[in-house]
Amino acid sequence: MKLGATTKLLLVALAAAGLGVAVSIWLNGPSPLLHTELGQRALQEAMSASAPKPPADVKIAERGEILPAFSVPTLAGEAVVLPAAYAGRPLLVNVWASWCGPCVKEMPELDRYARTQGPNGTQVVGIALDDSAAVQAFLQRIPVSYPVLVDTPGPRDAGVRLGNPKGVLPYSVLLDAHGRVLKQKIGPFRDGEIEAWTD
Repeated sequence: MKLGATTKLLLVALAAAGLGVAVSIWLNGPSPLLHTELGQRALQEAMSASAPKPPADVKIAERGEILPAFSVPTLAGEAVVLPAAYAGRPLLVNVWASWCGPCVKEMPELDRYARTQGPNGTQVVGIALDDSAAVQAFLQRIPVSYPVLVDTPGPRDAGVRLGNPKGVLPYSVLLDAHGRVLKQKIGPFRDGEIEAWTD
């Protein structure tokens, strides 16, 4: 069977693209791919496949679906039900911890983004998988303008419910105004990356 000129051209283009990706990974590591939606989806699938199964009564967020409701306390201990508490506007949920270096590094960027959104823009909320006292002490040193909730790390925590069964931090989820999961991101935002990610 003979290949046509178009088929040969397509095969050469695919081989060149594959070689370009391989060289990029070899020169720069996998990081550039992790900042693409395709890379994030692949990483999410790989991590979910190798993670232990969550408890049967824990509903996990899935892309394209409404986030199953769950409650997370504020630092004052008041229960906040997600996604209902933030319905009506898009919501960026960032899961972090005070001991997580990449989380701490990205917080000023999240705060900058939250301050630019105004009354109709994307809301930002942080969920610390941490001890309440540690989070309060941390926020005294590095305050942010967006709300911060706190949850106890474990197989039922907010990160797991938001689709991060391995517990890698930081972890972010973008919900639409109705609470539908649009995007999930493992790892920190780079400076200026949030605007493109939330569009």
